[in-house]
Amino acid sequence: MQQTTSPDTTIHPLALVEPGAELGVGVTVGPFCHVEAGATVGDRVELSSHVVVHRGVSVGEGCTVSSMAVLGAPPQNTKHKGGPTTLVIGRKCTIREGVTMHRGTDGSRGETTVGDNGNFLAYSHIAHDCVVGNNVTMANVATLGGHVEVGDFVTLGGLVAVHQMTRIGHHAFAGGAAIIDGDIIPYGMVMGNRARLRGLNVIGMRRSGVARADIFALRKAYKMIFDPRRSVAENIPDAERAFGQSAIVRDVLDFMQERGKRHFTVPPLREAADDDDDDD
Repeated sequence: MQQTTSPDTTIHPLALVEPGAELGVGVTVGPFCHVEAGATVGDRVELSSHVVVHRGVSVGEGCTVSSMAVLGAPPQNTKHKGGPTTLVIGRKCTIREGVTMHRGTDGSRGETTVGDNGNFLAYSHIAHDCVVGNNVTMANVATLGGHVEVGDFVTLGGLVAVHQMTRIGHHAFAGGAAIIDGDIIPYGMVMGNRARLRGLNVIGMRRSGVARADIFALRKAYKMIFDPRRSVAENIPDAERAFGQSAIVRDVLDFMQERGKRHFTVPPLREAADDDDDDD
């Protein structure tokens, strides 16, 4: 099997690119990198130094990968039997020092998927079979367990740890060192160990161009959904009747009604939901 490269590709003489690896146009492979057979590196990708790209990995065009990153190592899952699985990374991601992303497991989804324009800071980790959306930021040492689903425009602060099987809705925000063991609604803002909802990510909503009227409707619905006088399950139908005509509220309600394998992250017991101060 021949190594596939472009004339515009630069491979440092101290790098190892195995026969069977595919490199696109304008790829740079720095010293002491190792690209295994069966890996695909897209156009204009930059591998700094000491980067490992395992078989079954596809790195999208325009990504930059810093030193000591390991992409596509076998999953840390005892049920995995060594079968062929994949890691697919989207376009224009920034992958900083020591980042690790694992392939899927052969007894489950079989693929770990990372979207476009991600920003994965030093030593962050994406485990097997995760689905990570577009424009996601994971700060230093943020960690996803297996089978986690992360929506678009999510931000996870430094040292955040997410339990396996958890869903994080789009535009959610997790403060530094949060331990997340329950699903987070779209636009939710969480903090703490264990993480609890602290309101809505209003700043993120405004930056994304969400209309003021939609923000107002979601805040009202949020207070109704998480009214501590009754359970969330009892509150959801009332919120649906009152605010179901709002597309942004409908989005949150749909997420909550598509129940996953984890409980929902909720506000602290007896604390009023969304105190209207989180957007000051």
